[in-house]
Amino acid sequence: MKKLLIPIAILGVLGIFIYTKAVGTYNSFVTTEEQVNGQWAEVETQYQRRADLIPNLVNTVKGYADFEQETLTGVIEARAKATSINVDANNLSPENLQQFQQAQDQLSGALSRLLVTVERYPDLKANQNFLELQAQLEGTENRIAVARRNFNQEVVAYNQNLRVFPNNIFAGWYGFETKGTFQASEGAENAPSVQF
Repeated sequence: MKKLLIPIAILGVLGIFIYTKAVGTYNSFVTTEEQVNGQWAEVETQYQRRADLIPNLVNTVKGYADFEQETLTGVIEARAKATSINVDANNLSPENLQQFQQAQDQLSGALSRLLVTVERYPDLKANQNFLELQAQLEGTENRIAVARRNFNQEVVAYNQNLRVFPNNIFAGWYGFETKGTFQASEGAENAPSVQF
């Protein structure tokens, strides 16, 4: 009987260890995934802030009758496309993030063209409403950059947590998958050219 108790005790201790490790690992996955989701919400908030500023900027610029309508239309269309793409925090795959990022990059490009075009209108450049909106937009772009950086840091920590041994075994059992990060836009290594 004593010989049987020792293997049972060893199996019991081993079972408790594995159970504790499995529960702890699952909880760490949930915790880091929630941190990623929280950072994603911050990214979306900053992009929404930018989208909310754009109609005011466009309306201020519209007040100048001879302003290029094509440029304004491009900004409005790019904003509509960017705000139509929603990525669920539970499906932050690299493909979904790339689609989201492409729409946001198109909006950034349209805004850049608008701001470069504004240089030809000294009265508009001096308009207080325009200057305030431009400053708010610049601040929002900085907030977006910070939110994206923080999001990427959380995703990297989450992905590392999933991929280390023995967590990688548990990740498969529990159905946790790695998430995508924001990547530099194609051509980002080239400085933009500004011509007046």
